[in-house]
Amino acid sequence: MPYSVNLPSGSGQATLVNSTQADGKTYEQLRLECLQKGKLFEDPDFPAVGDSLFFSQRVPVNFEWKRPGEICKDPKFITGGATRTDICQGQLGDCWLLAAIASLTLHEETLKRVVPHDQSFDRGYAGIFHFQFWQHNKWLDVVVDDRLPCVRNNLVFVHSADNTEFWSALLEKAYAKLNGSYESLKGGSTMEAMEDFTGGVGEMYETKNAPTNLFLILKKAVERGSMLGCSIDITSSAESEAQTTTGLVKGHAYSITGVEEVNYRGAKVQLIRVRNPWGQVEWNGPWSDNSREWSAIDSSEKNRLLHNSLDDGEFWMEFGDFKANYDKIEICNLTPDSLSDDGSKKWEVNLFEGNWIRGSTAGGCRNYIDTFWTNPQFKLRLDHPDDGDKMCSVIVALLQKNRRRLRKEGLDMETIGFAIYEAPDDQDHQGKDFFRYNGSKARSRSYINMREVSERFRLPPGNYLLVPTTFQPHHEADFLIRIFSENKAGAIEMGNTITADLPEPPKPNPPEEETDEEKGLRRLFEQIAGSDNAISARELQHVLNNVLSRRKEVKFDGLTLNTCHSIINLMDVDNTGMLEFEEFKVFWEKLKKWIMLFLAYDTDRSGRMSSYELRSALNAAGMNLNNKILQLLGLRFADENFDIDFDDYLTCIVRLENMFRVFQALDKQKKGVINLNMMQFLMLSMNI
Repeated sequence: MPYSVNLPSGSGQATLVNSTQADGKTYEQLRLECLQKGKLFEDPDFPAVGDSLFFSQRVPVNFEWKRPGEICKDPKFITGGATRTDICQGQLGDCWLLAAIASLTLHEETLKRVVPHDQSFDRGYAGIFHFQFWQHNKWLDVVVDDRLPCVRNNLVFVHSADNTEFWSALLEKAYAKLNGSYESLKGGSTMEAMEDFTGGVGEMYETKNAPTNLFLILKKAVERGSMLGCSIDITSSAESEAQTTTGLVKGHAYSITGVEEVNYRGAKVQLIRVRNPWGQVEWNGPWSDNSREWSAIDSSEKNRLLHNSLDDGEFWMEFGDFKANYDKIEICNLTPDSLSDDGSKKWEVNLFEGNWIRGSTAGGCRNYIDTFWTNPQFKLRLDHPDDGDKMCSVIVALLQKNRRRLRKEGLDMETIGFAIYEAPDDQDHQGKDFFRYNGSKARSRSYINMREVSERFRLPPGNYLLVPTTFQPHHEADFLIRIFSENKAGAIEMGNTITADLPEPPKPNPPEEETDEEKGLRRLFEQIAGSDNAISARELQHVLNNVLSRRKEVKFDGLTLNTCHSIINLMDVDNTGMLEFEEFKVFWEKLKKWIMLFLAYDTDRSGRMSSYELRSALNAAGMNLNNKILQLLGLRFADENFDIDFDDYLTCIVRLENMFRVFQALDKQKKGVINLNMMQFLMLSMNI
């Protein structure tokens, strides 16, 4: 249930957040209920049971769920301010999350939103706490009770260095609830959590292939309140969290907490401050704690950098050593302001949500040309170059939704990416030939199994076509795509209009002018119809099954009686419930056209049509459908190999034409442009 809350810092602004509780109750409603009943809150949506901890294994040790008041005498939510030293990793492989939390503590206003500070174990305590996260362009308020997993009275997962402080442990629990379980937090990208804390947009740099002004980019990022993380790549799983001789840990997520320049023996030295979320295990090279370099700099400089020699997991490095040892840097910009330019920009944002559904819109990457074109397509119009420039700055961020929560169902992150093409002027969904003969103008650097892939581009003004995809075809996922531009840009989803161009069938020739084919058709009709000179649905089923089963070029399992009723509904102009000869003859002409279309889009001559070709076949028949409708049709009529037999194809096309005829009769004023809600209602009512 959406409701308004005030932003921190007394801005006077309100922002909309959504309650995530199954019963729709807000944090304040639940807290007051507990106080009135004199009971501590127990969260029914995330109970204190093994399934909230693990989904792929039994709980390995005897966990106890304890409230902070059962762990220590005088628990506090926050002691002396929330700082990065409050975060110590437990027995869960979520260093990526803890690195993001450490960065979060450096940004007071952002922290106050994610971790509302008006919570405590004192007055008004009811065993309930809440935290706010950004998910798919919405802010969610996540409520948890304060029962935490313990072994021998010690917290098992995230904990503070001060064992009476619990904000970080409760924040981790809320994030685990958001994602389905604690185990769902194993392994990830620091960027993912950074974006969930800010709603910002991420950028990634490889230190070995970085721009020459990388130090300046990082310095500006810190100054602008961006959140930063870094990591060392591994070449095999055996290297995961392996410690190097210099005290660094491979395959482990670190936070970047400072970027500075110091005067050292008459020269400027670039330094970077990094934090290990373990709260220990530090770099032991130059500029590490107690290294000789610190003795050669001015004491005021030393104090300015807040240097101390505690083994707290935080350390300084010379920037050259940092680039030599670390491989990736992740930056989450609270706004997508350019870190490589001077000054701040206000960005325009276009946002779309979509799906890759197997059999219809899960076409895979450009390697799979036969299905690539079926992916969702978005047209971007860049009319206005950046101020004082001839080019347009664009950031494209493609995010796959809910994948961490779906781990318990055996799913994980898909490998995703996107390509950008120069677009023609029309508004149509582009077909296979367009991508066969046109190369991309820009694309994501790689396909990768991360939640979000984002890239920054500079493009000349013009029309562009953005195609987001999974790497492999037939892989399903929901996605969100955000397009940031310095100046206002137009953006639409292609092929999103539902229309039909169904001309009235030609009037049949009078008997004396019939062709030999029509005379043969009349004899067939008279054999079937009998004395009433009309064909019933059952008689139509018999003749069509008999005729179509003889055609070797199509795979045909037989039409159902329901489909034959649909054919009669379509062709029965005099409402007798049966087909007379003139109606039967018009249907026969339609049937020949539909067979020709089926064969034209049976590209491998298998007698079956790929469900990915259904859009083209229906377009040729005069019916244009959007992705949502095509996805429903693919799920309804395609088999496990994403193929459609002729009988299913015929059922589909007859029912669609019936539906369009009904709609046009109901709403002639709209000239065949279809209202989506009405379309879906009619599809359900006609069992499509």
